[in-house]
Amino acid sequence: MWQRLQDIISSLFLTRAQDQVFEHMLTHYRKAKRYRARKIVAKNLLRDIIFVSLGIVSASFGLKALLLPNHFIDGGATGISLLLSTLSTTPLWMFIPLVNLPFIIMGYRIMGSTFAIKTALAIAGLSLCLAFVHFPVITQDKVLVAVFGGFFLGAGIGLAVRGGAVIDGTEVLAIYLSRKLGTTIGDIILIINIIIFSLAAYLLSIEVALYSIITYMVASKMLDFIVEGIEEYIGVTIVSSHSEEIREMIINVMGRGVTVYQGKGGYGKRGEKRDLDIIYTVITRLEINKLNTEIEKITPTAFVVMNSVKEAKGGRIKKRPLNH
Repeated sequence: MWQRLQDIISSLFLTRAQDQVFEHMLTHYRKAKRYRARKIVAKNLLRDIIFVSLGIVSASFGLKALLLPNHFIDGGATGISLLLSTLSTTPLWMFIPLVNLPFIIMGYRIMGSTFAIKTALAIAGLSLCLAFVHFPVITQDKVLVAVFGGFFLGAGIGLAVRGGAVIDGTEVLAIYLSRKLGTTIGDIILIINIIIFSLAAYLLSIEVALYSIITYMVASKMLDFIVEGIEEYIGVTIVSSHSEEIREMIINVMGRGVTVYQGKGGYGKRGEKRDLDIIYTVITRLEINKLNTEIEKITPTAFVVMNSVKEAKGGRIKKRPLNH
């Protein structure tokens, strides 16, 4: 009887000790998890600050060293600010925040407070850089001004977007109007820029408006290049009865990772329903021809669907080296 009582008491103490150990491990895990989350937030914040700062410097250089001295404009809110500055004696750095203020408020309602705060700080930084940093006038050659002005301005806007902010609020307006009117964002931006360049042709000159269109086109291409990256990724879905051979080819020959889905075939007059492994992989545009060639070597009847991928990260996105 006494021995049994001792066993019960010792088991109670042992259970309490185990609970304490478990609670200690859980507390340590929570602390580690919080530390990791804070580290990720700090790293991303530092990255965003670097991107936005580089964007501000690049856009300021394009505006003060190239576009503004030659009375060229761009599209969007920046183009409106340049047009107003050219037609008046008020400096550009004062128009930048005034023109973008409605878009910041609109961004707060559409995209949230974090986006609005980042955008407000980025636009304020651009305005201060234009006001206090001196950039020499590089050239007065109109073609060079149009091309490289758009280059540096587009790079600046793109870097700011990579940092989670915008220094030109036109896209915020385009998102808002597209939701209200049911049109695409691209159509809204096109209409806005047609109005801006028409005003430039009327108030300045047709020649300036034409050169400004070149500036806008270069800036748009540079913006896409910065935001989407050098390599444009393509998502490829492959449906074939030779899925295992195709999977091995993608891994060993292409050097890419794959995801395998379980599916059923449903083609033919009677809707044949066979179990199939569906292959999905992500490649670059330059690898499309090679992938098609390798698939055709295995089976010419494979069903292949390709879609553009705006951004991809994680997994085996970067091509890994092959042993052979």
